[in-house]
Amino acid sequence: MLDIVASAPFWVAVLRIATPLVFGTLGVLLCERAGVLNLGIEGIMVVGAFTGWLAVYQGAGLWTGVCVAAGAGAGLGLLHAVLTVPLGLSQHVSGLGVTMFGTSVAYFAYRVTFPNVTTPPTIQPFAPMDWLGVPVLNAETPLTLLALCAVPAIAYVLNRTPAGLAVRMVGENPGAAEGQGIDVIAVRMGTVVAGSALMGIAGAFLTLSAFDAFFFNMVNGRGWICVALVVFASWRPGKALSGAILFAAFDALQLRMQQASGAWFPYQLYLMLPYALSILALVVMARRASYPQALMKPYRKGER
Repeated sequence: MLDIVASAPFWVAVLRIATPLVFGTLGVLLCERAGVLNLGIEGIMVVGAFTGWLAVYQGAGLWTGVCVAAGAGAGLGLLHAVLTVPLGLSQHVSGLGVTMFGTSVAYFAYRVTFPNVTTPPTIQPFAPMDWLGVPVLNAETPLTLLALCAVPAIAYVLNRTPAGLAVRMVGENPGAAEGQGIDVIAVRMGTVVAGSALMGIAGAFLTLSAFDAFFFNMVNGRGWICVALVVFASWRPGKALSGAILFAAFDALQLRMQQASGAWFPYQLYLMLPYALSILALVVMARRASYPQALMKPYRKGER
């Protein structure tokens, strides 16, 4: 195990596995800091993966595909925001509805676009970066570097800018925010749209960087992991990065332990390992977590 953890290929795999989790966790974190739970992340990631890949397959550039995925995620985020913020509907029900809607639309669109295809068409994905001079990062793609840079950027915006203060205020005490002249509805909706755009990019990473094709069930529950990682991180971007890397390390480790141990243990035990360890870490960290006080609480202007 020590040989595995000390090897460069292991950390290359860790960063690759962690990248969509970082984007997705940051997206959920933004939404929840504004007081909105977004359980639509799973469907948003599926739509982002499909639309970004389809745009590139149709001839667009890779970065254009990333922008298309972000726009598709923002669109579904806007739908969720309209239902939950001004209309005040259940955030749980709306989020799950967005997940089912986004997943179904993406799969239906794939079948309509490629009705007679048995093997998923492929594209030319992002190439690894070989110009940074860091052995581990050289094997990663630009989207991984973007994810790593997004963490301090979002932390700075949330903690050092008036816009970040407004987001935190509407997530903690929307009545006080309104008293300071902040439009709670606009801030919440804008934050949900921005967070959902990051979720779309998380899905795009899977088809434009990790793989070169779109196939069913490729998101494979990563969205739900991101929701749990936000609690693990206590709604802090820096700790969100640590949580994503920790889960990715468990996942990369179980794959290599399967190969090293052969058939001594059922492979299901290894597949269970990252989730079991993540649940344990979540239980330990969640007991000390301080969540936004207005999370999941609808707000109507003028009410106290």
